[in-house]
Amino acid sequence: MKSKRPAIIAVGRTKFGEHYEREPERLIEEAWLNASSDAGIERKDLEAGYFSDYFLPITNKLGLEEGFLSELTELHVPMEVTRSFSSALINACNAIQAGRYNVVLVGGMEKMTDRWDKIRDDLMLLEDPWSYYAGCAPEANHELMLRAYIKKYGIKGEDLEKLDIALAQIAVKNHIQALKNEYAQYRRKITVEQVLKARRNAKKPLGLYDFAPISDGATALILTSEEFAKKFTDDPVYILGSSSATDYLTFPAREDRTGFLVSRIAMKNALDKAGVDLWDIQVLELYDQSTLMEMISLEDLGFCERGKAWEKVYVSCQNFRGYYEINGKRLFVNTNGGLKADGNPLGATGGAQIYEVYKQLKGEAGERQVKPDGELKYGCVLELEGFGTKGYVHILGRG
Repeated sequence: MKSKRPAIIAVGRTKFGEHYEREPERLIEEAWLNASSDAGIERKDLEAGYFSDYFLPITNKLGLEEGFLSELTELHVPMEVTRSFSSALINACNAIQAGRYNVVLVGGMEKMTDRWDKIRDDLMLLEDPWSYYAGCAPEANHELMLRAYIKKYGIKGEDLEKLDIALAQIAVKNHIQALKNEYAQYRRKITVEQVLKARRNAKKPLGLYDFAPISDGATALILTSEEFAKKFTDDPVYILGSSSATDYLTFPAREDRTGFLVSRIAMKNALDKAGVDLWDIQVLELYDQSTLMEMISLEDLGFCERGKAWEKVYVSCQNFRGYYEINGKRLFVNTNGGLKADGNPLGATGGAQIYEVYKQLKGEAGERQVKPDGELKYGCVLELEGFGTKGYVHILGRG
């Protein structure tokens, strides 16, 4: 029902990167303060909190995160902790729509660089225990998917060269877009040749510049009921539809290894709930843990024909003007630089994606703004857990 739409009235975040000198509580505090000052919300207004992190108990010895957050906020309201920001957000949306709360803080934080050597094994187990016990690194499944994709669609010769270049162009494109993002971890240009050279040096189909970095950071948003939102703003951004789906943890056991079933299911359900047509969406945040994942997601979400996304990327990036041109439509993808250049502090990553779409829809993205205020109506966020084991899609809109 329209009257039950959860509304985002403010967002906040930190810069992503290596924050060795900062405790996680300082990061989430900064993100919360940025959001609260934007909306004029105080701690006493919060009725509940939903937060996310993957590794704080390991990296920072935080056992019961809810208690840690209670100390930080000096509140005793209900709080819950999940893995991904999208999971926290869906739980908050459900609570708002059920009439349980009127105003909720949703936040995510991660301090991955503090103990990168410790959590690398844990990251592999998140991806796929079968691959872990086979001696693979976290990047292995991306390469397996790429090989399966090439084989399934019979890509060879000149087309294979174009596919390789298209994946490199995705990395280059995201670094270009991160130049305008003050919060991005990597604000520097790279070239297609650098991406290709890194692959040659590694003697692998994907190299250093094809993968998102390890990051620290925090994000936050304030979610309210639609009625409550009108007390603070005349122009909130609504979560029109959210959905999630789950697939087998073991990647080789899945029926299709050239895409993510969870993305397809979640996108269909989110569009149905939102009552929005696919091509009404103009701005899109994809979960590009690798360049391959951005390309695959264009197919999974329905914007490109299966086995053909690389062609659209290759042509669009020959003279890149800030968007992919697909079927005569302009699709603005990862305008913040994506995980590749903005950064990837797992528990906070989905919040950065929501932050970007919110800012774009509000016309507040500064140099990154893709269209004048009021011309963008709908945006979409895809967040994944593991290697496509869980998928979340959110459709955001104005008015």
